[in-house]
Amino acid sequence: MSQFDLTGKTALVTGGASGLGRGMALGLAKAGADIALVAFNNKNMETKEEIEALGRKVLQIQADLSEENSCEEVVKQVSEAFGKIDILVNNAGIIRRTPAAEHSREDWNAVINLNLNSVYLLSQLVGREMIKQGSGKIINIASMLSYQGGINVPGYTASKHGIAGLTKALANEWAEKGIQVNAIAPGYMATANTKQLREDSKRSEQILERIPAGRWGAPEDLAGPVVFLASRAGDYVNGHILNVDGGWMSR
Repeated sequence: MSQFDLTGKTALVTGGASGLGRGMALGLAKAGADIALVAFNNKNMETKEEIEALGRKVLQIQADLSEENSCEEVVKQVSEAFGKIDILVNNAGIIRRTPAAEHSREDWNAVINLNLNSVYLLSQLVGREMIKQGSGKIINIASMLSYQGGINVPGYTASKHGIAGLTKALANEWAEKGIQVNAIAPGYMATANTKQLREDSKRSEQILERIPAGRWGAPEDLAGPVVFLASRAGDYVNGHILNVDGGWMSR
């Protein structure tokens, strides 16, 4: 099992204090990695405390990644604190649910800026250092809406289609430099982003009927996949989008 060991590695996880980011950050820490968490606010320190309890080094940074300067500052802080970044998990994201005809430009820009623009910028900033190191793992968080159109989420769908393309584009350029760029596409997960859907009894029932596993996913369901892609076990996986969806896309 040594190929899954992340001891001595540093992982930067955006949106890592809660939700899917929390599940992945804890998984990486349990595999041995030290963790830098980026959170929109620092009210929730529970994930940081759990990682500390595992005996790992951990840094939590408050930042609004939709602002370009914040991305640069985050990379600077993590690099200074840990000396390097071996793993980048681009997880931070938002969703705005309104019909396309009513979807405001403000909502569109907010979603695209955080879900896609910040991912590109962080990947570029960290990727430059990984190129110098000759190694690195970048894991983007895609979605079932990287394949499908969805309903009432035009900005989110566009951003997640963009993530799928960006993942492949960076993988093509950086694989020969020792850097693997891949993505995880979660299915319907029980997080704050799906609260509105889960509270709609009719829509929730429709979703569950299609999922062969018969349940909503949980943040810890992403722990194994992210460790695989972040470790030596995934060294020959490049430009792949790994569905973690309970079978949704196979239905």
